[in-house]
Amino acid sequence: MVRAAVLPAVGAPLEITDIVLPEPAPGQVRIALAAAGVCHSDLSLSNGTMRVPVPAVLGHEGAGTVLAVGEGVTHVAPGDGVVLNWAPSCGACFHCGIGEVWLCADALKGTANLHARTADGTGLHPGLNVAAFAEETVVAANCVLPAPDGIPLTDAALLGCAVLTGYGAIHHSAQVRQGESVVVFGIGGVGLAVLQAARIAGASRIIAVDVSPAKEELARQAGATDYVIASATTPREIRKLTGGQGADVAVECVGRPATIRAAWESTRRGGRTTVVGIGGKDQEVTFNALEIFHWGRSLTGCVYGNSDPARDLPALADHIRAGRFDLSMMVTERIGLDGIPAAFDNMIAGKGGRALVVF
Repeated sequence: MVRAAVLPAVGAPLEITDIVLPEPAPGQVRIALAAAGVCHSDLSLSNGTMRVPVPAVLGHEGAGTVLAVGEGVTHVAPGDGVVLNWAPSCGACFHCGIGEVWLCADALKGTANLHARTADGTGLHPGLNVAAFAEETVVAANCVLPAPDGIPLTDAALLGCAVLTGYGAIHHSAQVRQGESVVVFGIGGVGLAVLQAARIAGASRIIAVDVSPAKEELARQAGATDYVIASATTPREIRKLTGGQGADVAVECVGRPATIRAAWESTRRGGRTTVVGIGGKDQEVTFNALEIFHWGRSLTGCVYGNSDPARDLPALADHIRAGRFDLSMMVTERIGLDGIPAAFDNMIAGKGGRALVVF
């Protein structure tokens, strides 16, 4: 028996309860979690914005120690520290074949499986493959990556989603060049990672935008040179801060139509807007045909930072060990499993950075 946060049904409250985990089958790994980040995607799963089979154990951003491995697993062994990879690539589909592993057609195939049971025998799905909101989990071997040396596992948990996403949004999707200006909408866990990545990329002006005045100090610590309270006039304020032109790059980390539109309007003619935030399928963003031609801007979606975790984790580890990227500053609250519902409420209210479940 291990404790876990179970989503019994879409829209239902999380239940902190005991679950029964099997021993790892061939090709599987059992892990004792050190920590798990509370991501907005977990909230989106719980309220139905994103769909996965239920009942499920949520949590997809985590790190821990290998307890046991099934037959055929050779890249990790009991006692190894690992980072969970919620979107493993199959290596065989069209997108994997052209190097776009973040768009793998089978990345979430494992969510259909039953990986554990409740005490009364009800089968449980792994929310986004890895079921990190639990003291222990059993995952497919391709869902674990060796943890980088010299980084505490509680910090390394953030590498599994927020940091890879934020770093990749800057370096892979927007491809920010030294000296460019960047505006970041939404200063939660991912937004803080985007700010740090923009600083590493050599952005000359880094503007943070959020509804909360309380996040300014945190944003500046992450690398923001300017802080703007979100309002209907935000694009105009961004243009004032960038010589009347608008930012070279905007990164949207909220997933709301109004924010996506504001990010687009905040970029200069010919600028780039990258959308990281996840909105609902019934939420529409509109553009007229003339403005698309006139402004010459690009608008792109960004899945998992367009990252390849096997490639990007070593690069990120170098930045972390060198002190260029600070994982611990992103964590504004350390909680237990019982604190996840309150962490969801804080996200809805726009409070804080990353909440971290520590086991």
